[in-house]
Amino acid sequence: MALKTFLGGVHPAPSKGRTGDRPIVTAPLPQKVVIPLAQGGAPCEPVVKVGDMVQAGQKIGDSQAFVSAPVHASISGKVTAIESVLCPTGRTSLAVVIEGDGSDTWIDSQGRSLDDLSPADIKSIVREAGLVGMGGAMFPTHVKISPPPGKSFDAVIINGAECEPYLTCDQRLMMEEADTIILGLKAWLKVTGAPKGYIGIEDNKKEAIAAIKAAAANEDNIEVVPLLTKYPQGSEKQLIFAILGREVPSGGLPVDAGALVQNIGTTYALAQAIITGKPLVERVVTVTGTPLKNPQNVKVRIGTLFSDLLSYCKLEGKVGKLINGGPMMGIAQTSAEVPVMKGTSGILLLSPEEARVLPERPCIRCGRCVEACPIRLIPTLLDQYCRHEMWEQAEQGHVADCIECGSCAYVCPSKRHLVASLRLGKAEVLARRRRNK
Repeated sequence: MALKTFLGGVHPAPSKGRTGDRPIVTAPLPQKVVIPLAQGGAPCEPVVKVGDMVQAGQKIGDSQAFVSAPVHASISGKVTAIESVLCPTGRTSLAVVIEGDGSDTWIDSQGRSLDDLSPADIKSIVREAGLVGMGGAMFPTHVKISPPPGKSFDAVIINGAECEPYLTCDQRLMMEEADTIILGLKAWLKVTGAPKGYIGIEDNKKEAIAAIKAAAANEDNIEVVPLLTKYPQGSEKQLIFAILGREVPSGGLPVDAGALVQNIGTTYALAQAIITGKPLVERVVTVTGTPLKNPQNVKVRIGTLFSDLLSYCKLEGKVGKLINGGPMMGIAQTSAEVPVMKGTSGILLLSPEEARVLPERPCIRCGRCVEACPIRLIPTLLDQYCRHEMWEQAEQGHVADCIECGSCAYVCPSKRHLVASLRLGKAEVLARRRRNK
């Protein structure tokens, strides 16, 4: 039977061997955390002040905006500053700085049984726990599970593809916490009313497929779907097409195809919030790359500095580039003094040779970028529109549908900076639409 997949895409080297077989370890409790107040939707306002003593799990930021998610203290200690900091997203955010007291004192919390929860209860847990998309987007999850009037979900898809090279945090969660992930999926099914759940996993993660299948063996409405190993198999639109055979319309959302897509990490976090009653204050991060002596999948408190994790994993080689995320869609960093956020799935270090950027050459019109594009755009044409600020033509060419996956740039023999060009055009087109409204 042919493995399910989508049109287009590329096959970069997985590069997962250094951490794929390493169990999740817990990082030492950080002495200090820097917790940005903008971690999903509208930024939060601080609900603590400098000098306050806080406990782990205590809410420290919230917002009245619907498209926002609260943030919580990840360690116990003293609030020493509320200041603007640089985030690994490349943006600045107001952040709460906490100096730990070493006691790791938690707020009182109580777990519950999924059977005792109503859909409204689950939605409340999702919101109050501060759940966001943990694959990188950090979109508030309570918004994602609240479809607009007239629309509903008939399928829930859990993204276990983890197609980004180097990253293995989701793979290890599936292997080590399969029962917990199935509980999380059952909670998504209950809160949405969808009759069927799917977990899509690339076929190079055979141990993860076996673990999830064993955990779901008695669940008639849950199906594990092996997927062809191809990038960007984990993109929402590509998962929906591969598993359900449905296309999300241009400018549309997954709910327009009747599907809710959730990340493995977010699903695990929901289950943990139900079981323990604790909010999202830690996550698993893959810390890897050739300059590291001891790459690991690390369970780490939100707000821990990258520099602390690099020290824990024994940085010993020369670093050419530090990336938040993976090599295809990650964001290069100017400093290691940035905090782990809810959407930080990986910290990748490349050697100077690996990080070398080849100069651009003129487009030779080979069409490889068109073949690779999973959205079926024409990147070479959009690149010209964007470089010449031909915004109307770029909009007509659907530049706003670009998912910035990097497949086009990966296959380009001329090493054109296609992603940067299309990202600029996409931002300008979306800004023009907002102004016109």
